[in-house]
Amino acid sequence: MPHKLATIVMQRAEALAACSEEPEQLTRRSYTPALREAHRLVVGWMAAAGMAVREDAVGNLIGRYGAATPGGKTLIIGSHLDSVRDAGRYDGPLGVLVGLAAVESLHRRELRLPFAIDVIAFADEEGVRFGSSFFGSRAIAGTFDSSWLRLADADGMTLAEAMRAFGGDPAALATCAYRRDEVLGYLEVHIEQGPVLEAEGLPVGVVSAIAGATRANLHFRGVAGHAGTVPMQLRRDALCAAAEFILAAEALGRAANDPELVATVGQLSVRPGASNVVPGAASLSLDVRHQHDARREAAVAALREEAEAIAARRGLAFTWETLQATAATACSPRLRGALARAVAGAGYPVRDLCSGAGHDGIAMADLCEVAMLFVRCAGGISHNPAEAVEVADVAAAIAVVERMVEERVHEI
Repeated sequence: MPHKLATIVMQRAEALAACSEEPEQLTRRSYTPALREAHRLVVGWMAAAGMAVREDAVGNLIGRYGAATPGGKTLIIGSHLDSVRDAGRYDGPLGVLVGLAAVESLHRRELRLPFAIDVIAFADEEGVRFGSSFFGSRAIAGTFDSSWLRLADADGMTLAEAMRAFGGDPAALATCAYRRDEVLGYLEVHIEQGPVLEAEGLPVGVVSAIAGATRANLHFRGVAGHAGTVPMQLRRDALCAAAEFILAAEALGRAANDPELVATVGQLSVRPGASNVVPGAASLSLDVRHQHDARREAAVAALREEAEAIAARRGLAFTWETLQATAATACSPRLRGALARAVAGAGYPVRDLCSGAGHDGIAMADLCEVAMLFVRCAGGISHNPAEAVEVADVAAAIAVVERMVEERVHEI
């Protein structure tokens, strides 16, 4: 059964990949028509699996497989359907589809458990459109910050406006929250996004913790001038300051003697942006991650100090805008244990891994205990069209999830 369901999961991932804002690549940002089309597909699959389907005020898609008797608690299995630009097929959707496949197996066998299972496709995990993330899972956890509704995308549309256009209700976000006493726990299945499982020949791994992350925007402001008439020694070139900072961030990550520390600049905007004009302004993004918060915070502080020093040396104005600072999240020892026993019971070695990428489990940890299962991906490649998984590994993930929810009920 898991292998047959895994084949279906792969077919469904292909179908979802066609739901894109761009015809030549997969881009599916939050609250867009492309995400709406993806929801329509998943609604049909959830309904066919015997689930009651609804969409909440923030835009989460929720399929509920009811308990054997009314009043049971709920195990949440979730991930996301939104994507980065020019994405792969499996980062996010795989977790939704594997959870759905596990429920589908129960439904085909007409088996109900002592607890309900909610499979949730969260609204906006990637944070591509509004510069911050976890809107859906924060709403479920009851920690959504209403100030986020004023965030705007590149076209000037606010999150509140986008949410409303999608069919959500910014005024009713409090209704999305689950009660702590009604939730058994949260499980997320995700591709590893790294090379460890492939290097060790393992189909799945058990996540021990999710690294903390800080996201910031930096702005250097100098003076634009003619490229041919402003002497080099008199220039206040904002782009050169940004370039110096980018190399400083790379140097810190490489010299830290700590392979778990990563610092990334992924976006750079230059104004006025003409080939014959000295850049007068430059803005860039910064992403710093580590599984230990103190180490991440020290790195962020060092980089901010370096940016300020660069601006001072070059006679530039400088501002730092922290967009998000997310603490590291330890997975629940109890749920990790249940998941590890399910992995072993399904016939696979148990391998613990730390996740360097952020996941909705970070937000869900404010509500309940969380656990994550990683699935091997080819070359460890993610956020890339070359993302790939094997049917056999997806079948392993389905088997592990089935075993965890069916045979380890007393442990979760």
